Amino acid sequence: MEGRVRALETVLTEKGLIDPAAIDAIVETYETKVGPRNGAQVVARAWVDADFADWLKRDATAAIASLGFTGRQGEHMRAVFNTGDTHNLVVCTLCSCYPWSVLGLPPVWYKAPAYRSRAVMDPRGVLAEFDVVLPETTKIRVWDSTAELRYLVIPQRPAGTDELNIDELAHLVTRDSMIGTGLALSPSARQK
Repeated sequence: MEGRVRALETVLTEKGLIDPAAIDAIVETYETKVGPRNGAQVVARAWVDADFADWLKRDATAAIASLGFTGRQGEHMRAVFNTGDTHNLVVCTLCSCYPWSVLGLPPVWYKAPAYRSRAVMDPRGVLAEFDVVLPETTKIRVWDSTAELRYLVIPQRPAGTDELNIDELAHLVTRDSMIGTGLALSPSARQK
């Protein structure tokens, strides 16, 4: 795949259709300036600020935008909250709709046909492959992301984090936990 991408980029560059520096700048932006760190800040804020969490439930797009995280692929957002009895999982069954401004570049597996179909048909099995084994009593809710509406999972706040500030909490939030294929890290797991 990498070879194909390089070949395509070479051809498009030779034809004057793209500027490699511009492509590099876009990738750099999504890898280091936007993305999972933005979403982690949203989650951490929701964990410590009940009013913000309520706003996020009512109007995720506006609540997220209030933190400065807006832009392409994140215009219409909905936050879904994991609870003790419900776990949320996001998939795009048609293609790979994904909130770039909040989660950054989508992982390769998110776009894979196997994930897209199995997440709907066997969500518990897919979660187990990500080492997320939930009690049988836990309901798994699968959300189908679309071009019109993208989802952000708010994972449960880990135990033992009452003394942590927003920045420390944000370090416990992973991209996968905001898709639902992971859980927030415990403070001890983060230190490893």
